[in-house]
Amino acid sequence: MKTFHCTHCQNLIFFENVRCLNCDRSLAFLPNRGLMAALTQSPDGLWRSELQGADARGYRLCANYDRVSVCNWVVPADDTCDFCRSCRLNRVIPDLSTDRNAVAWFRLEVAKRRMLYTLLGLGLPVIPKSDDGDRGLAFEFLEDYSDGDAKRVLTGHDNGLITLNIAEADDVLREKERTLQKEPYRTLLGHFRHEIGHYFWDRLIANGPRLAAFRAAFGDERADYPAALQMHYRDGPPPHWEHNFISAYATTHPWEDWAESWAHYMHMVDALETAGAAGLALRPKRSDEPRMQPPPDPLNPGYRDFDSMIESWFSLTYVLNNLSRGLGLPDSYPFVVSVPAVDKLRFIHDTIDRQRSVAADRWSSARATAAPT
Repeated sequence: MKTFHCTHCQNLIFFENVRCLNCDRSLAFLPNRGLMAALTQSPDGLWRSELQGADARGYRLCANYDRVSVCNWVVPADDTCDFCRSCRLNRVIPDLSTDRNAVAWFRLEVAKRRMLYTLLGLGLPVIPKSDDGDRGLAFEFLEDYSDGDAKRVLTGHDNGLITLNIAEADDVLREKERTLQKEPYRTLLGHFRHEIGHYFWDRLIANGPRLAAFRAAFGDERADYPAALQMHYRDGPPPHWEHNFISAYATTHPWEDWAESWAHYMHMVDALETAGAAGLALRPKRSDEPRMQPPPDPLNPGYRDFDSMIESWFSLTYVLNNLSRGLGLPDSYPFVVSVPAVDKLRFIHDTIDRQRSVAADRWSSARATAAPT
Protein backbone atom coordinates (compact mmCIF):
# COMPACT_ATOMS: atom_id res chain seq x y z
CA MET A 1 0.00 0.00 0.00
CA LYS A 2 1.21 3.50 -0.83
CA THR A 3 1.72 6.17 1.77
CA PHE A 4 -1.15 8.62 1.25
CA HIS A 5 -1.36 12.32 2.10
CA CYS A 6 -4.34 14.63 2.03
CA THR A 7 -4.13 16.33 -1.34
CA HIS A 8 -5.32 19.62 0.21
CA CYS A 9 -3.13 19.99 3.32
CA GLN A 10 -0.61 17.11 2.93
CA ASN A 11 -1.55 15.58 6.28
CA LEU A 12 -0.72 11.87 6.54
CA ILE A 13 -3.84 9.75 5.91
CA PHE A 14 -4.71 6.09 5.49
CA PHE A 15 -6.46 4.04 2.84
CA GLU A 16 -9.54 3.61 5.03
CA ASN A 17 -9.99 7.30 5.99
CA VAL A 18 -13.08 9.32 4.99
CA ARG A 19 -12.11 12.68 6.49
CA CYS A 20 -8.83 14.52 7.03
CA LEU A 21 -8.36 15.22 10.74
CA ASN A 22 -6.24 18.26 9.95
CA CYS A 23 -8.23 20.24 7.35
CA ASP A 24 -11.59 18.45 7.73
CA ARG A 25 -11.88 17.78 3.97
CA SER A 26 -13.78 14.73 2.80
CA LEU A 27 -11.49 11.97 1.56
CA ALA A 28 -12.09 9.25 -0.98
CA PHE A 29 -10.16 6.73 -3.04
CA LEU A 30 -10.05 7.42 -6.78
CA PRO A 31 -9.76 4.00 -8.46
CA ASN A 32 -8.87 5.54 -11.82
CA ARG A 33 -5.90 7.34 -10.22
CA GLY A 34 -5.00 4.71 -7.60
CA LEU A 35 -4.79 7.23 -4.77
CA MET A 36 -6.63 8.93 -1.94
CA ALA A 37 -7.76 12.52 -2.51
CA ALA A 38 -9.45 15.38 -0.72
CA LEU A 39 -12.75 16.29 -2.36
CA THR A 40 -15.05 19.29 -2.30
CA GLN A 41 -18.64 19.27 -3.46
CA SER A 42 -19.48 21.57 -6.37
CA PRO A 43 -22.80 23.39 -6.85
CA ASP A 44 -23.79 20.72 -9.39
CA GLY A 45 -23.63 18.12 -6.60
CA LEU A 46 -20.53 16.40 -7.95
CA TRP A 47 -17.28 16.03 -6.02
CA ARG A 48 -13.98 17.29 -7.36
CA SER A 49 -10.32 17.05 -6.45
CA GLU A 50 -7.62 19.73 -6.54
CA LEU A 51 -5.20 17.25 -8.10
CA GLN A 52 -3.54 18.38 -11.31
CA GLY A 53 -5.01 16.38 -14.16
CA ALA A 54 -7.92 15.14 -12.06
CA ASP A 55 -11.11 14.24 -13.87
CA ALA A 56 -12.73 17.61 -14.58
CA ARG A 57 -16.08 15.89 -14.98
CA GLY A 58 -16.03 15.18 -11.27
CA TYR A 59 -17.12 12.21 -9.22
CA ARG A 60 -20.06 10.87 -7.31
CA LEU A 61 -19.57 9.16 -3.97
CA CYS A 62 -20.30 5.45 -4.04
CA ALA A 63 -23.85 4.76 -2.90
CA ASN A 64 -22.43 2.76 0.01
CA TYR A 65 -20.43 5.85 1.03
CA ASP A 66 -23.53 8.05 1.05
CA ARG A 67 -26.11 5.61 2.46
CA VAL A 68 -24.42 3.29 4.92
CA SER A 69 -20.88 4.69 5.37
CA VAL A 70 -19.27 1.37 4.49
CA CYS A 71 -17.22 2.52 1.50
CA ASN A 72 -14.87 5.41 0.70
CA TRP A 73 -14.48 5.02 -3.07
CA VAL A 74 -15.89 7.26 -5.81
CA VAL A 75 -17.65 6.70 -9.13
CA PRO A 76 -16.76 8.79 -12.21
CA ALA A 77 -19.57 11.24 -12.95
CA ASP A 78 -20.31 9.71 -16.36
CA ASP A 79 -20.61 6.18 -14.94
CA THR A 80 -24.28 5.18 -14.79
CA CYS A 81 -23.78 2.75 -11.88
CA ASP A 82 -24.46 4.00 -8.34
CA PHE A 83 -21.73 1.80 -6.91
CA CYS A 84 -17.94 1.95 -7.15
CA ARG A 85 -15.74 -0.72 -8.74
CA SER A 86 -15.59 -2.58 -5.43
CA CYS A 87 -19.20 -2.43 -4.28
CA ARG A 88 -20.69 -3.32 -7.68
CA LEU A 89 -19.09 -6.75 -7.26
CA ASN A 90 -21.47 -7.52 -4.36
CA ARG A 91 -24.33 -9.86 -5.13
CA VAL A 92 -25.50 -10.47 -1.53
CA ILE A 93 -24.68 -8.40 1.55
CA PRO A 94 -25.50 -9.25 5.18
CA ASP A 95 -28.84 -8.46 6.75
CA LEU A 96 -28.14 -5.00 8.19
CA SER A 97 -30.98 -5.06 10.71
CA THR A 98 -28.46 -6.04 13.42
CA ASP A 99 -25.45 -4.03 14.56
CA ARG A 100 -23.33 -7.21 14.53
CA ASN A 101 -23.94 -7.76 10.83
CA ALA A 102 -23.35 -4.11 10.01
CA VAL A 103 -19.95 -4.23 11.71
CA ALA A 104 -19.14 -7.52 9.97
CA TRP A 105 -19.96 -6.06 6.55
CA PHE A 106 -17.80 -3.00 7.20
CA ARG A 107 -14.84 -5.23 8.08
CA LEU A 108 -15.42 -7.42 5.03
CA GLU A 109 -15.49 -4.41 2.74
CA VAL A 110 -12.28 -2.99 4.19
CA ALA A 111 -10.48 -6.27 3.44
CA LYS A 112 -12.06 -6.58 -0.02
CA ARG A 113 -11.02 -3.07 -1.06
CA ARG A 114 -7.43 -3.65 0.02
CA MET A 115 -7.36 -6.85 -2.03
CA LEU A 116 -8.81 -5.03 -5.04
CA TYR A 117 -6.29 -2.21 -4.70
CA THR A 118 -3.49 -4.74 -5.27
CA LEU A 119 -5.30 -6.49 -8.14
CA LEU A 120 -5.92 -3.20 -9.93
CA GLY A 121 -2.34 -2.12 -9.31
CA LEU A 122 -1.10 -5.34 -10.91
CA GLY A 123 -3.25 -4.69 -13.97
CA LEU A 124 -5.42 -7.77 -13.42
CA PRO A 125 -8.95 -7.80 -14.87
CA VAL A 126 -11.71 -7.12 -12.35
CA ILE A 127 -15.05 -7.46 -14.15
CA PRO A 128 -18.40 -7.76 -12.36
CA LYS A 129 -20.50 -10.84 -13.03
CA SER A 130 -23.34 -8.47 -13.82
CA ASP A 131 -21.33 -7.43 -16.90
CA ASP A 132 -19.91 -10.85 -17.79
CA GLY A 133 -21.82 -13.81 -16.41
CA ASP A 134 -19.28 -16.35 -17.61
CA ARG A 135 -15.97 -14.74 -16.62
CA GLY A 136 -16.96 -12.01 -14.18
CA LEU A 137 -16.54 -11.79 -10.41
CA ALA A 138 -19.15 -11.53 -7.63
CA PHE A 139 -19.28 -11.76 -3.84
CA GLU A 140 -21.91 -13.10 -1.49
CA PHE A 141 -21.52 -12.37 2.22
CA LEU A 142 -23.70 -14.89 4.02
CA GLU A 143 -24.35 -16.00 7.58
CA ASP A 144 -25.17 -19.37 9.09
CA TYR A 145 -28.91 -19.84 9.44
CA SER A 146 -31.42 -22.39 10.63
CA ASP A 147 -34.77 -23.23 9.08
CA GLY A 148 -35.32 -26.32 11.18
CA ASP A 149 -31.97 -27.82 10.17
CA ALA A 150 -28.88 -25.77 10.92
CA LYS A 151 -26.93 -24.90 7.80
CA ARG A 152 -23.39 -23.61 7.81
CA VAL A 153 -22.12 -21.28 5.12
CA LEU A 154 -18.76 -22.37 3.73
CA THR A 155 -16.29 -19.81 2.43
CA GLY A 156 -15.31 -20.73 -1.11
CA HIS A 157 -15.22 -20.00 -4.83
CA ASP A 158 -17.33 -21.34 -7.69
CA ASN A 159 -16.90 -20.02 -11.24
CA GLY A 160 -16.30 -16.41 -10.23
CA LEU A 161 -18.69 -16.37 -7.27
CA ILE A 162 -16.86 -15.96 -3.97
CA THR A 163 -18.85 -16.73 -0.84
CA LEU A 164 -17.65 -15.64 2.59
CA ASN A 165 -19.19 -16.54 5.93
CA ILE A 166 -19.59 -13.25 7.80
CA ALA A 167 -18.63 -15.04 11.04
CA GLU A 168 -15.05 -14.67 9.80
CA ALA A 169 -15.36 -10.94 10.58
CA ASP A 170 -15.75 -11.80 14.28
CA ASP A 171 -12.24 -11.88 15.75
CA VAL A 172 -13.18 -14.29 18.53
CA LEU A 173 -14.98 -16.77 16.27
CA ARG A 174 -12.23 -16.59 13.67
CA GLU A 175 -9.57 -17.29 16.29
CA LYS A 176 -11.53 -20.29 17.55
CA GLU A 177 -11.73 -21.65 14.02
CA ARG A 178 -8.04 -20.98 13.45
CA THR A 179 -7.17 -22.97 16.57
CA LEU A 180 -9.58 -25.77 15.66
CA GLN A 181 -8.04 -26.08 12.19
CA LYS A 182 -4.50 -25.85 13.62
CA GLU A 183 -3.70 -22.91 11.37
CA PRO A 184 -0.88 -20.49 12.22
CA TYR A 185 -2.60 -17.64 10.39
CA ARG A 186 -6.22 -16.79 9.55
CA THR A 187 -7.42 -13.30 8.57
CA LEU A 188 -10.22 -11.74 6.56
CA LEU A 189 -7.73 -10.37 4.06
CA GLY A 190 -6.13 -13.79 3.77
CA HIS A 191 -9.53 -15.32 2.92
CA PHE A 192 -10.12 -12.78 0.16
CA ARG A 193 -6.67 -13.26 -1.32
CA HIS A 194 -6.97 -17.05 -1.22
CA GLU A 195 -10.40 -17.18 -2.87
CA ILE A 196 -9.47 -14.64 -5.53
CA GLY A 197 -6.57 -16.94 -6.31
CA HIS A 198 -9.05 -19.65 -7.32
CA TYR A 199 -10.81 -17.12 -9.53
CA PHE A 200 -7.60 -16.17 -11.31
CA TRP A 201 -6.64 -19.81 -11.78
CA ASP A 202 -9.78 -20.08 -13.89
CA ARG A 203 -8.95 -16.86 -15.74
CA LEU A 204 -5.19 -17.21 -16.25
CA ILE A 205 -4.38 -20.94 -16.18
CA ALA A 206 -7.34 -23.21 -17.01
CA ASN A 207 -7.25 -24.40 -20.62
CA GLY A 208 -4.55 -21.84 -21.40
CA PRO A 209 -0.95 -21.96 -22.60
CA ARG A 210 0.44 -22.08 -19.03
CA LEU A 211 -1.52 -25.15 -17.95
CA ALA A 212 1.32 -27.61 -18.64
CA ALA A 213 3.80 -25.43 -16.75
CA PHE A 214 1.32 -25.15 -13.89
CA ARG A 215 1.09 -28.93 -13.63
CA ALA A 216 4.86 -29.20 -13.59
CA ALA A 217 5.06 -26.72 -10.70
CA PHE A 218 1.94 -27.52 -8.64
CA GLY A 219 0.76 -30.95 -9.75
CA ASP A 220 -2.14 -32.27 -11.82
CA GLU A 221 -5.36 -30.48 -10.90
CA ARG A 222 -7.40 -33.30 -12.48
CA ALA A 223 -6.91 -35.29 -9.26
CA ASP A 224 -10.22 -35.93 -7.45
CA TYR A 225 -10.80 -32.70 -5.49
CA PRO A 226 -13.54 -33.87 -3.06
CA ALA A 227 -11.51 -36.99 -2.25
CA ALA A 228 -8.41 -34.85 -1.68
CA LEU A 229 -10.30 -32.59 0.74
CA GLN A 230 -11.70 -35.56 2.61
CA MET A 231 -8.25 -37.10 2.97
CA HIS A 232 -6.73 -33.80 4.16
CA TYR A 233 -9.30 -33.29 6.89
CA ARG A 234 -9.08 -36.93 7.92
CA ASP A 235 -5.31 -37.46 7.86
CA GLY A 236 -3.81 -33.98 7.88
CA PRO A 237 -0.81 -32.89 5.79
CA PRO A 238 1.95 -35.35 4.86
CA PRO A 239 5.18 -35.46 6.91
CA HIS A 240 7.70 -32.71 6.16
CA TRP A 241 5.17 -30.86 4.03
CA GLU A 242 6.98 -27.58 4.72
CA HIS A 243 9.83 -28.69 2.44
CA ASN A 244 7.63 -28.23 -0.63
CA PHE A 245 4.56 -26.19 0.29
CA ILE A 246 3.79 -22.70 1.59
CA SER A 247 1.25 -24.01 4.12
CA ALA A 248 -0.27 -27.25 5.37
CA TYR A 249 -3.52 -26.55 3.52
CA ALA A 250 -1.59 -26.13 0.26
CA THR A 251 -0.85 -29.88 0.37
CA THR A 252 -4.54 -30.71 -0.13
CA HIS A 253 -4.71 -30.38 -3.91
CA PRO A 254 -2.92 -28.42 -6.70
CA TRP A 255 -5.79 -25.92 -6.76
CA GLU A 256 -5.28 -25.18 -3.07
CA ASP A 257 -1.51 -25.03 -3.49
CA TRP A 258 -2.02 -22.38 -6.18
CA ALA A 259 -4.58 -20.42 -4.10
CA GLU A 260 -2.40 -20.47 -0.98
CA SER A 261 0.65 -19.41 -2.99
CA TRP A 262 -1.40 -16.68 -4.71
CA ALA A 263 -2.51 -15.31 -1.33
CA HIS A 264 1.08 -15.25 -0.09
CA TYR A 265 2.19 -13.47 -3.24
CA MET A 266 -0.47 -10.81 -2.58
CA HIS A 267 0.75 -10.49 1.03
CA MET A 268 4.29 -10.01 -0.26
CA VAL A 269 3.35 -7.38 -2.85
CA ASP A 270 1.28 -5.33 -0.40
CA ALA A 271 3.85 -5.42 2.41
CA LEU A 272 6.79 -4.61 0.11
CA GLU A 273 4.92 -1.69 -1.43
CA THR A 274 4.20 -0.39 2.09
CA ALA A 275 7.82 -0.82 3.19
CA GLY A 276 9.13 0.90 0.08
CA ALA A 277 6.66 3.79 0.35
CA ALA A 278 7.69 4.29 3.99
CA GLY A 279 11.38 4.24 3.05
CA LEU A 280 12.02 1.29 5.33
CA ALA A 281 15.63 0.08 5.24
CA LEU A 282 17.56 -2.43 7.34
CA ARG A 283 21.20 -1.61 8.06
CA PRO A 284 22.38 -4.07 10.73
CA LYS A 285 25.76 -3.76 12.44
CA ARG A 286 26.72 -7.29 11.47
CA SER A 287 27.16 -8.30 7.85
CA ASP A 288 25.54 -11.70 8.42
CA GLU A 289 22.18 -10.25 9.55
CA PRO A 290 19.24 -9.51 7.20
CA ARG A 291 19.55 -6.20 5.45
CA MET A 292 17.31 -4.35 3.01
CA GLN A 293 17.18 -1.17 1.00
CA PRO A 294 13.74 0.44 0.62
CA PRO A 295 12.06 -1.95 -1.85
CA PRO A 296 11.01 -0.59 -5.26
CA ASP A 297 7.26 -0.51 -5.82
CA PRO A 298 6.26 -4.06 -6.86
CA LEU A 299 3.19 -2.63 -8.62
CA ASN A 300 5.38 -0.59 -10.94
CA PRO A 301 5.41 -2.41 -14.31
CA GLY A 302 8.83 -0.92 -14.98
CA TYR A 303 10.33 -2.76 -12.03
CA ARG A 304 9.25 -6.35 -11.51
CA ASP A 305 12.45 -8.11 -10.39
CA PHE A 306 11.21 -11.21 -8.55
CA ASP A 307 14.64 -12.12 -7.13
CA SER A 308 14.94 -8.70 -5.47
CA MET A 309 11.37 -8.93 -4.23
CA ILE A 310 11.86 -12.30 -2.53
CA GLU A 311 15.18 -11.21 -1.00
CA SER A 312 13.50 -8.12 0.47
CA TRP A 313 10.58 -10.27 1.62
CA PHE A 314 12.81 -12.56 3.68
CA SER A 315 14.44 -9.57 5.38
CA LEU A 316 11.15 -7.80 5.96
CA THR A 317 9.39 -10.81 7.51
CA TYR A 318 12.36 -11.37 9.83
CA VAL A 319 11.88 -7.86 11.21
CA LEU A 320 8.08 -8.07 11.26
CA ASN A 321 8.20 -11.26 13.33
CA ASN A 322 10.74 -9.85 15.77
CA LEU A 323 8.69 -6.67 16.22
CA SER A 324 5.55 -8.72 16.85
CA ARG A 325 7.33 -10.81 19.47
CA GLY A 326 8.52 -7.63 21.13
CA LEU A 327 4.88 -6.59 21.50
CA GLY A 328 3.86 -9.97 22.88
CA LEU A 329 2.00 -10.90 19.70
CA PRO A 330 2.23 -13.97 17.45
CA ASP A 331 4.53 -13.78 14.46
CA SER A 332 3.13 -11.51 11.77
CA TYR A 333 4.26 -14.00 9.13
CA PRO A 334 4.47 -17.47 10.72
CA PHE A 335 5.71 -19.33 7.65
CA VAL A 336 8.96 -20.83 6.39
CA VAL A 337 9.23 -20.36 2.63
CA SER A 338 11.13 -23.26 1.08
CA VAL A 339 12.87 -23.20 -2.31
CA PRO A 340 10.00 -25.12 -4.03
CA ALA A 341 7.51 -22.66 -2.49
CA VAL A 342 9.59 -19.76 -3.84
CA ASP A 343 9.49 -21.36 -7.29
CA LYS A 344 5.69 -21.43 -7.11
CA LEU A 345 5.61 -17.76 -6.11
CA ARG A 346 7.87 -17.03 -9.08
CA PHE A 347 5.45 -18.88 -11.37
CA ILE A 348 2.59 -16.68 -10.12
CA HIS A 349 4.74 -13.57 -10.55
CA ASP A 350 5.54 -14.54 -14.15
CA THR A 351 1.88 -15.40 -14.87
CA ILE A 352 0.75 -11.97 -13.69
CA ASP A 353 3.44 -10.23 -15.72
CA ARG A 354 2.40 -12.14 -18.83
CA GLN A 355 -1.21 -11.10 -18.26
CA ARG A 356 -0.12 -7.49 -17.85
CA SER A 357 1.84 -7.65 -21.11
CA VAL A 358 -1.12 -9.16 -22.97
CA ALA A 359 -3.43 -6.46 -21.60
CA ALA A 360 -0.95 -3.73 -22.64
CA ASP A 361 -0.67 -5.19 -26.15
CA ARG A 362 -4.46 -5.29 -26.50
CA TRP A 363 -4.72 -1.69 -25.33
CA SER A 364 -2.05 -0.58 -27.82
CA SER A 365 -3.78 -2.48 -30.63
CA ALA A 366 -7.13 -0.93 -29.74
CA ARG A 367 -5.62 2.55 -29.81
CA ALA A 368 -3.94 1.90 -33.15
CA THR A 369 -7.20 0.62 -34.61
CA ALA A 370 -9.12 3.62 -33.31
CA ALA A 371 -6.53 6.17 -34.48
CA PRO A 372 -7.58 8.34 -37.45
CA THR A 373 -5.89 7.62 -40.78
